[in-house]
Amino acid sequence: MSTEIDVEQEYVSMLYAHLDGLRADTDSRLARTLRESSSNPQAMTQRDAATSHYSEQLAHYGAAENGLCFGRLDFADGTRSYIGRIGLFDSEGDYEPLLMDWRAPASRPFYLATAASPDGVRRRRHIRTSLRRVTGIDDEVLDLADDQDTAGGGLVGEAALLSALNATRTGRMSDIVETIQAEQDEIIRSGLNGVLVVQGGPGTGKTAVALHRAAYLLYTYRQQLSRRGVLIVGPNATFLKYIGQVLPSLGETGVLLQTVGDLYPGERGHRPEPARAAEIKGSIDMVAALRRAVADRQEVPLDPMVLVVEREEMVLDLATITAARGRARGNRRTHNEGRPVFAEAIVAALARQEANRLGAEFLDEADMADIRRELAADDAVQDAIEDLWPQLTPQEFLADLYASAERLETALPDLDEADRALLLRSPRLGWTAADAPLLDEAAELLGVDDRAEQAAARRRQRDEQDYAQGVLDILQMEDDADPDILTAYDLIDAGRLAERHDDEDHRTAAERAAADRSWTFGHVIVDEAQELSAMAWRVLMRRCPTRSMTLVGDVAQTGDLAGTDTWAGILAPYVEDRWRLTELTVNYRTPAEIMAVAANVLAELGTGLTPPSSVRETGVEPWVRQVAEAELPETVADLAAQDHLGTVAVLVPACLVEDIGQAVLARVPDAAVGERPELESRVVVLTVRQSKGLEFDGVLVVEPATVVAESERGLNDLYVALTRATQWVGVVSAAELPAALGGLRARQSA
Repeated sequence: MSTEIDVEQEYVSMLYAHLDGLRADTDSRLARTLRESSSNPQAMTQRDAATSHYSEQLAHYGAAENGLCFGRLDFADGTRSYIGRIGLFDSEGDYEPLLMDWRAPASRPFYLATAASPDGVRRRRHIRTSLRRVTGIDDEVLDLADDQDTAGGGLVGEAALLSALNATRTGRMSDIVETIQAEQDEIIRSGLNGVLVVQGGPGTGKTAVALHRAAYLLYTYRQQLSRRGVLIVGPNATFLKYIGQVLPSLGETGVLLQTVGDLYPGERGHRPEPARAAEIKGSIDMVAALRRAVADRQEVPLDPMVLVVEREEMVLDLATITAARGRARGNRRTHNEGRPVFAEAIVAALARQEANRLGAEFLDEADMADIRRELAADDAVQDAIEDLWPQLTPQEFLADLYASAERLETALPDLDEADRALLLRSPRLGWTAADAPLLDEAAELLGVDDRAEQAAARRRQRDEQDYAQGVLDILQMEDDADPDILTAYDLIDAGRLAERHDDEDHRTAAERAAADRSWTFGHVIVDEAQELSAMAWRVLMRRCPTRSMTLVGDVAQTGDLAGTDTWAGILAPYVEDRWRLTELTVNYRTPAEIMAVAANVLAELGTGLTPPSSVRETGVEPWVRQVAEAELPETVADLAAQDHLGTVAVLVPACLVEDIGQAVLARVPDAAVGERPELESRVVVLTVRQSKGLEFDGVLVVEPATVVAESERGLNDLYVALTRATQWVGVVSAAELPAALGGLRARQSA
């Protein structure tokens, strides 16, 4: 075996030498570009683009450093291929592949070939490395005629897979590029077009599949997606941090990762709020409510308005205001786009009043234009227009709505007073995750009157062209110019010369998309998709009009009150029945002993879903420790402080985070508690909602009955809590256990 390892070590060392050469060459090109641009001002405009390109290449090479090569395929015809994180080619020969990118079509047999269907593969080899050193190999012989032992079981690379599953967790998600299984590969390599729904129980690798699918799509459809980008939406900021290194490790750095609270550019919706308030905000009824709220800002007062203009009183009667409002609304423009129409009608009515006062029969159209211009610039007139039809940003509009009980009642007349009171708040408070979709909806309703900006841009363009023309004229006027020699004047006009000085935007697609509300993505991936509200889906559908989407989740794990129980309920308003459903059925994370307990909770939920089949057992049965209520914090802290191998999550009801968290911190000072914790900590204290999408070596579920009672979806939350562990689960409770946990083995001492 050592000889085989030596053979692989020699090849892997050659690959790293090749990678180092590419990196050095790119470094040299980057340095040369920077030197040339610093000494040649004309090259400055190309510098940023070249720097971005070379930096992206260096990041691509750096991402492949850890585990560059992880597999080899030996074919029946005697040829072989090495599989790795990126593709490398022999640039000195015939550009032959030295290493196949895992996403390339030629790499598929590494993930799909079996003894029953070898696809021309005689042997599949998994190569284990540490840094640049080969530490081991695992072979699967697929040729049934071979006199060596053939691989058994239905798992591809079973030894490598089980090694990865049994490894301790680090607080950061790892990629699964070395151990992708057949049902996962089919989903990862599915086509770009249309909506693909991936339903999978806990531990089936939904998140890993979604991330590897993003990497695959960017590789396969690079031309389409590099311009528009890929958006990945996760359930919370902790989750995004947890998965943050996966795509870079696969060589992709241009993907935008956001939570729902980040979807409105420039705002961060991270403030907590009651679940019922979030449910109200997430309801599709908020579309009509916001429309009513916008209409409410287009006011007709109860009494006529008296304005003092140039020490003269002028009257805006209700008929005039109503007519102006009707005219502005009649053109079906958005609120802010309709404001100039409203203002023009008000000014015209006031101008007629002034003309009648002065003697309309003596005034011509030029006089009337002067009167309208003076009135439009008057502060009293501007103040009146602002009161009747204000220019609004989405932030101002929503803050004003939340700050006024009267406006909330107008917008939500069918909501009872107690529910409306949940939305009433000071405008000084920050935004919540449920507010981001409402800000986006408000932006659609309010619109932007950008006529002033467009006029300013045209003026700047004219000024730049005039300046460029002046430069060309000066060059043409030089006395010693040879008429037989072409000059700049002969080769370029003022318009093209001015354009050469325009600032180019060298930001990545992800960076530009994060700052642009109107950006549309080439593909959108949503993890924990069952949690999104109807209003959040409206935002995402606007961001992806092509409906090229991958939605992964499990309707049995829906915890948010505004979430969904059916995929059809989400998608019917947008694509009817034109979407594809795939399922992940194998549980790679949760051992069979834990899944047996979680299956009882799933059955009680009544979803009709079949629990995924676990691929392994640990021999450790889930247990329960019953304690007196006063002893609960200290008991949990003692259990968390034990010398467990790997990470431990203490999952608690929201009402106990403070008490349990303080007790754990007293025993484990480097523990992390609550919102956005440091997941690298050995012990973390979280609510079940905060643990969404995460995994830990061990989990302590505290007061499961309270977890169930805290929410209408409490059983869903309990199902989530039980399935976060890769090795063991313990339950600590002072109250009576939910019926679904009745079979847990009692544990009397720590």
